[in-house]
Amino acid sequence: MIESVGDQWGEYLRLSRRMSEHTIDAYRGDLRALLDYVGLRWDAPAGEFGQALTHRSIRSWLAHTLASGGARSTIARHTAAIRNFTAWAVREEILANDPAAALTSPRADQRLPTPLDESEARTLMNLARAEAVDGSAAQMRAWAILELTYACGLRVSEVCALDVSSLNREALTVRVLGKGNKERVVPYGPPAREALDHWLVRGRPQLVAQSSGEALFLGDRGGRIDPRVVRSMVHRLAAKAGVHDVAPHGLRHSTATHLLQGGADLRAVQEMLGHASLSTTQRYTHVDTARLSAIYQRAHPRA
Repeated sequence: MIESVGDQWGEYLRLSRRMSEHTIDAYRGDLRALLDYVGLRWDAPAGEFGQALTHRSIRSWLAHTLASGGARSTIARHTAAIRNFTAWAVREEILANDPAAALTSPRADQRLPTPLDESEARTLMNLARAEAVDGSAAQMRAWAILELTYACGLRVSEVCALDVSSLNREALTVRVLGKGNKERVVPYGPPAREALDHWLVRGRPQLVAQSSGEALFLGDRGGRIDPRVVRSMVHRLAAKAGVHDVAPHGLRHSTATHLLQGGADLRAVQEMLGHASLSTTQRYTHVDTARLSAIYQRAHPRA
């Protein structure tokens, strides 16, 4: 039985808004942080929320978070989460008035991670392959994750959520459940196929446990792998390969950049990455000046 206000809101996000578990966890974490700041328990009676959550107390919490080193993107997500919660609480008659309705989100930092160039990506993948061929299950897993992430431009949360049945090993495609529970099918190539076959035949069976279920990538204890493990693995291998430091999101950005530089259509890249808006894809992809100049020379009648 759901008792706390926070848990009721979480169910609303899951069932009515159909948000991903990753987003729900982040939003619930934001609410929990606010409640801790104003001295309100997670399981506090509904009647106490109206007294503790005011426009002033919420602004104070956001200012405190920013002063403590919180990124603008973090403050923007905090604001979005709390505005969602208070609007829901008003509809549910938990709050008489909406204390967050007038809050505005700061502009998120538009900086993007520096992508690997093609030679760096090749160096990183070659290192992972060399370690995996006669290596441990963890090394086979690392190779498969790197190849699939780079091949398909996946988010780290999407990689961790994949099941074995998500793969179509004959068609060389993977079915991905992205943000907002939107499903897309993304192709991958022979290098990713080789890494995945190696992992599925030799690596994964070594880690399978009762808790494994259908998860494609398993942690060392047999459960579904945690995104933090993937992030740590990518950073470690990048350092070992001697390429500039990159996170899983940097691999995703590298995928988009290399596709565009190779001549891929922007809308195809949008579909592959699972972006709702083309403008979002344009942030993730950039064309170097030399390529733009070459296109101009070929295409413009006055060039």
